[in-house]
Amino acid sequence: NAPRFSAYVASKSALDAFSRCAAAEWSDRNVTFTTINMPLVKTPMIAPTKIYDSVPTLTPDEAADMVAEAIVYRPKRIATRLGIFAQVLHALAPKMGEIVMNTGYRMFPDSPAAAGSRSGQKPKVSTEQVAFAAIMRGIYW
Repeated sequence: NAPRFSAYVASKSALDAFSRCAAAEWSDRNVTFTTINMPLVKTPMIAPTKIYDSVPTLTPDEAADMVAEAIVYRPKRIATRLGIFAQVLHALAPKMGEIVMNTGYRMFPDSPAAAGSRSGQKPKVSTEQVAFAAIMRGIYW
């Protein structure tokens, strides 16, 4: 439930729902679906958002390993420990999860691009932001 990404997350939720329905339709033909809850990956796509230089991300190789695991073992879902914890927290104590995500949302300002600026300067990152991002590795703020 990453703040600032509601439309993106909604599209992924729709794909997840489609996969669950299609899995039921194709199960008897040995067609399987795996949902990968992919954390933030250090790719050229995220390079313009300079604050991502200061937060932990997966390497492309780590992301590829998650995809390979899905192909080889065909589990229903692949997620990080943090992602699984967040799903359980949301199911058991949704308000607490909301508060944690709101804390991160307020801690990290909009990127210069989102604010309408073309500044290529790397933003100053506080020790609190670095610590929070390390604890929440893979969440994109």
